[in-house]
Amino acid sequence: MISWPCILELAGDDELIYLDSELDFISECQELLLSDEDNVIDSLGCRYLIESIAGKLKLIKTRQIVFAEEMTNLIRAHEFKKSTLCLSKIYFLTVSDAIQSLSI
Repeated sequence: MISWPCILELAGDDELIYLDSELDFISECQELLLSDEDNVIDSLGCRYLIESIAGKLKLIKTRQIVFAEEMTNLIRAHEFKKSTLCLSKIYFLTVSDAIQSLSI
């Protein structure tokens, strides 16, 4: 079961999209052209592939786990693109804390 909130990670793009709920996920994805490599990372660090079947979006859990260090690096790349924060000060103890930082 998915632990919300999550982030949407688009392949080839450092921008991350915060998803508070499944409704946010559906809303965001309706307006995007998704690739097979786009994925969702939940607050526990579980990675999900996005599958579209008959116009309905479904999240398929993979065996890949994202740990706090990797999530911190994803957030740093995201913030670097925006050029608004000192990257060396970005550090998170948990994946959940990292995802919550994007809710602001």
